Amino acid sequence: MELINGIINSADEFLWGWFMIILLLGTHLFITIRTRFMQRKTLTAIRLSVTKDPDSDGDISPFQALATALASTIGTGNIIGVGTAIALGGPGAVLWCWLTGVLGIATKYAESLLAVKYRVKTKDGRMLGGAMYALERGLNMKWLGILFAVFALLASFGIGSGVQVNAISSIMNSTFNPENSFTLSLFGKDISAVSAIVGLFVSLITAVVIFGGIKIISKVCELLVPAMAAFYVIGCIIILVMNYSYLGDAVALILSSAFAPTAAAGGFVGSTVMIAARYGIARGLFSNESGMGSAPIVASAAQSRNPVRQALVSSTGTFWDTVVVCLMTGLVLVSSIIKNPSSFAGAQGGELTYAAFQQIPYIGTPILVIGIISFAYSTILGWSYYGERCVEYLFGLKGMIPYKLVFVFVLLVGPVISLDIVWSLSDIFNALMAIPNLVAVILLSGVVVKETNHYLYGNRLDEFDRTKIPRVDK
Repeated sequence: MELINGIINSADEFLWGWFMIILLLGTHLFITIRTRFMQRKTLTAIRLSVTKDPDSDGDISPFQALATALASTIGTGNIIGVGTAIALGGPGAVLWCWLTGVLGIATKYAESLLAVKYRVKTKDGRMLGGAMYALERGLNMKWLGILFAVFALLASFGIGSGVQVNAISSIMNSTFNPENSFTLSLFGKDISAVSAIVGLFVSLITAVVIFGGIKIISKVCELLVPAMAAFYVIGCIIILVMNYSYLGDAVALILSSAFAPTAAAGGFVGSTVMIAARYGIARGLFSNESGMGSAPIVASAAQSRNPVRQALVSSTGTFWDTVVVCLMTGLVLVSSIIKNPSSFAGAQGGELTYAAFQQIPYIGTPILVIGIISFAYSTILGWSYYGERCVEYLFGLKGMIPYKLVFVFVLLVGPVISLDIVWSLSDIFNALMAIPNLVAVILLSGVVVKETNHYLYGNRLDEFDRTKIPRVDK
């Protein structure tokens, strides 16, 4: 067993080391240049995200598609991931994380454009799309599309369900059962009663939502995502106001540490520029999922008159996730550590964020607890849809019920199982699904440029698509 664990951990470290950083960041730069820095159209994209397009083909509104995608990206990575980046890479990691988000907007735009461009319509009128359809229809590489669907399907059971429900269980245990005094005996093993209740409750409410289909999922996300993000951001703003006199020093330290040849000081366990870049970029990529191919799956279901409109809307997901939320978290942590370094001594990852939010009297910890729970649950909903579409691509509708039952079962047992290997396997499958998706983005970049020049730079965003969406027998 130790040998298997070693192999899994080695594969995880390799895939999410410099290999994936160079591949993803290189793609971000490549697409940014090819689309003539489409990030400058972010304000237009934000406007389109709240503009309905009811006369267009699609199952849900553009904003519902964005909310569902954000549900799976704005999550524990924004809270714990940024803390981990700072703990391992120093304050300079915040800048690299932010730059990754800025450049990642272009890749999220490109992959979403391709998903809408190559989507298909089922005989009952539903829209299906994603990297698997772009690979099959755009590049005639169905075998690679199948691999993407398999890896994304497996990832949905890890990062999309087991890991998230365990995060909810952990925070609930820490809050209501810190001494682990309430236990149950199950199959000869003592487990936390709180964990068992969390698993049962989350699995039941998730079953109700996901068996209702994409329209129910998108409606829940449409309500949940703005509320949870606003709740967390308000907490960040309160702390930034409390740390106002330290913000200038925090920004200066982030900028200087990002390119410093030596380790940071003053309460930070930072390291050199290479380490800061590695952890900042890796956490940014993990947080916003740009290039992984997950968000485009739901983007293809949106009502959109042409691929560029929805691609612009989808690109705002990376903007909100990394450029805004991750940056705010980074400023909160760095300014708080400068203000009171002794309170953060020895803290790692999520512990940094906990310590920072404890600065808010009475309500600081509840804000963070509610944020983590809502972020994790919304991620479950978003990934359940991704998994469903991959199952449908691989097995057709006959695979839907079995998949949903397994997904709910994972939620039921997730709080009471060891997740070390699940985390590593999830990271591996996330990386493996990104590789075929990036193949599609790079090889079909000419299509992205052509569509972008016609609709975006040709001022034809209100024009309907010139191609007919093909029907499939599903």
